[in-house]
Amino acid sequence: MTHMLSTCFILVHDPDQALAFYRDALGLELRNDVARDDFRWITVGSSAQPELSIVLTNYLSGSPADTDALAGLLAKGALNGVHFRSDDLDGSFASLREGGAEVVQEPTAQPWGVRDFAVRDPSGNLIRIAAA
Repeated sequence: MTHMLSTCFILVHDPDQALAFYRDALGLELRNDVARDDFRWITVGSSAQPELSIVLTNYLSGSPADTDALAGLLAKGALNGVHFRSDDLDGSFASLREGGAEVVQEPTAQPWGVRDFAVRDPSGNLIRIAAA
């Protein structure tokens, strides 16, 4: 039996800001944008990985207390986002920094063997990008 990742979800507070970050700053392609009432599910992904999708959503399920707790964690930047690989790490870093991303860590050789950097998306999710 084989399992492969197909879709992951990233909680965002402003879908338009998230779309601008993931599409325009990171360069992911827009695959779908679905709205229902006050909620949106925006699917993006890398053209190099057409089988893998990332859904950016402001939809929080659960009780009102759960919604408030998740919104608080999101506002604090306590929720992790995703990790990417780049064939041009320094170029990716420069592009994101110039695009206004909050820099958490500049490109650094890590003790676990990769060179990477970290930024936060407009919702505070941590995004790490490593050299391919």
